[in-house]
Amino acid sequence: MPGKAAAVQSGSDLEKKVVQLGLDLGLAVESQVAVGRRIWGARRRIDVVLKHQETRVSLGIECKYQGSSGSAEEKIPATIDDIRAWPIRGIVVFSGNGFSDNIRAYLLSTGKAVELRDLKKWLELYFGL
Repeated sequence: MPGKAAAVQSGSDLEKKVVQLGLDLGLAVESQVAVGRRIWGARRRIDVVLKHQETRVSLGIECKYQGSSGSAEEKIPATIDDIRAWPIRGIVVFSGNGFSDNIRAYLLSTGKAVELRDLKKWLELYFGL
């Protein structure tokens, strides 16, 4: 639906949109799933976990929103590294006009990131829907 991605105003709004998209696609959805600890002891959580009921294929999704330029994007490389420690495959879904062109290019180059506007098609391909 045109303009749907532009309606995101916050990180929690982005997470809600990802959850709704998963439900719309008929996937099982869990939010804020605890999966161990980070090296400094903090609880590691995956924002959204989607699971195809028949195939049992799972995907973890970290949601990143940045509405204006700032330092939040400096954490992006650590997020990509953190996904490697998850017990399931994972990606970053990002949205917002605050990400610099450089960080957008970095995210897309990792193969571990998808813009919200492209997520539906990406999930259809990933889950074979």
